[in-house]
Amino acid sequence: MNDFVNRIFTEIPAPILIIGSTVIFAMAGLGAVIMRSRASKQPASARKIILPPVMMSTGALMFVFEPFRVAWPHVFEALAVGILFSFLLIRTSRFEVSGGEIYLKPSKAFIFILAGLLVIRVAGKLILSSTIDVGELAGMFFLLAFGMIVPWRIAMYLKYRKLQSRTGAAA
Repeated sequence: MNDFVNRIFTEIPAPILIIGSTVIFAMAGLGAVIMRSRASKQPASARKIILPPVMMSTGALMFVFEPFRVAWPHVFEALAVGILFSFLLIRTSRFEVSGGEIYLKPSKAFIFILAGLLVIRVAGKLILSSTIDVGELAGMFFLLAFGMIVPWRIAMYLKYRKLQSRTGAAA
C-alpha cells in the first residue's frame, strides 16, 4: 500500500493532484451544504453534533504514509488557521426550538463561508505547492479542516446542551 501511495505522488504531476483534490473538496463542500440543509429539517441531537469529527478523525490514518506526514511547525500552523476559521462557523451556527425539539437554524452565510474556504484552499495550494510537497500539503489541509471542525462542533454541542437545559427540549 505504501508503494502505491508513493507511486501516486511520484508518477502523477503535482498540478493534476492539486486540481483533483480541489474538485474533490468542492464536491465535499457541496455535499456539506446539502447535508446541512437536510439536517435543519430534522431535530438536532448530541450524537449528530459529535459524530462528524469522530468520523473525520479516521482520516488521520493518512499520516501512516510518508507522503502525507507534516513537519511539526506546519502541524501547529495548520491547526491554528483551522481554529481561526472555526470562529466563523461558530458565529453562524444557531439553534432554535420548535415543537419542543431543537433544530439547527439554517444560515445563508454557511454557503459563502464554504465558498470562501474553497477559494482560500485553492489559493493556498497554488502558492504553497511550489515549496511544499503535494502530499504534505494534503496533510496540512486535513489538519486545518480538523482544527476547524472540532472547535465548531464543541461549541455547537455546548450551545445545544445549554438550550436543552434552558428549554427542557427532548434529547
